[in-house]
Amino acid sequence: MVALVRNSELEGMRSTIRQLEDRFNRRFEYPYMFLNDEDFTEEFKKGIRAMTKAQVYFGKLPASHWGLSEYVNEDEVQAALKRNKDRYIYGGSYSYRLMCRYQAGFVHKHPLLKDLEYYWRIEPGVSYFCDLPYDPFKYMKDNKLVYGYTISPMEIAETVETLWDTTRKWMLENPKLLPEKSFIQWAVNEKSKYTMCHFWSNFEIVDLSFYRSEAYESYFQSLDRAGGFFYERWGDAPVHSIAAAMLLRKDQIHWFEDVGYHHPGYAHCPNKPEMLAKCVCSGRENYMYRSMCNRRFGSTNDVPKSRALELAALPDKA
Repeated sequence: MVALVRNSELEGMRSTIRQLEDRFNRRFEYPYMFLNDEDFTEEFKKGIRAMTKAQVYFGKLPASHWGLSEYVNEDEVQAALKRNKDRYIYGGSYSYRLMCRYQAGFVHKHPLLKDLEYYWRIEPGVSYFCDLPYDPFKYMKDNKLVYGYTISPMEIAETVETLWDTTRKWMLENPKLLPEKSFIQWAVNEKSKYTMCHFWSNFEIVDLSFYRSEAYESYFQSLDRAGGFFYERWGDAPVHSIAAAMLLRKDQIHWFEDVGYHHPGYAHCPNKPEMLAKCVCSGRENYMYRSMCNRRFGSTNDVPKSRALELAALPDKA
């Protein structure tokens, strides 16, 4: 379980660990890995270790993984921050953009993760509502799943104005990296309009061979060269989600419906009686059963590579 976290977020991180231990990890004792662009304080380390019997690792981000992309102009980035400050949340935040770029392209490259097959991204200050009596990593492996999520909202359109256009250009330039079948029509409709649907990546369980693949790395590099992490506010969630839809089949993507979860903004509480019996949450927290993106996931099927390339060749129908 891996978190990118600041020293100042100790109490929120302790709260998350307490819930993970109670709901799941006291039975399995999977290790925790904490990453920071600064050195962790002894107070942070002591506070974290007090919450679990599992192994705990602390790592500092390599300098080459954190900072302004070499492909963007600093003056233009500052102008974009000023221009977007009042357009949307984190519109003027430089640090938020650093975080999104890191999570999209570098977290899986940290030395601490080099021997991991799967990772579960965790965040400070979130809530886990339900007991999880089984091992989700084993479930992923046994069922040949690659990407797992629990909430799928729509992205703020103004933050990703050129993301799909940049993506489809990459698809057309790299057809050999595309699979024979993919779930791309979840991310864009039949007219090649970006649906804004994404998997909320503050919770994700992922087979790391996906992020380490030639196709994903090539895709990320094309996005980084385009500059949208800084000039717009491309989040790691839409990047991961488009990549998953574009490079995976539907049967490789899994909704952890039984993982009741809250991150500021959205909450999911399962409504099936056998799941809800293991949870402490209510119907007021059932966003996913109202989510257009969740309904679209259920009704959308894989398409062949030829159809994916047809969609990429169409202009985005605004």
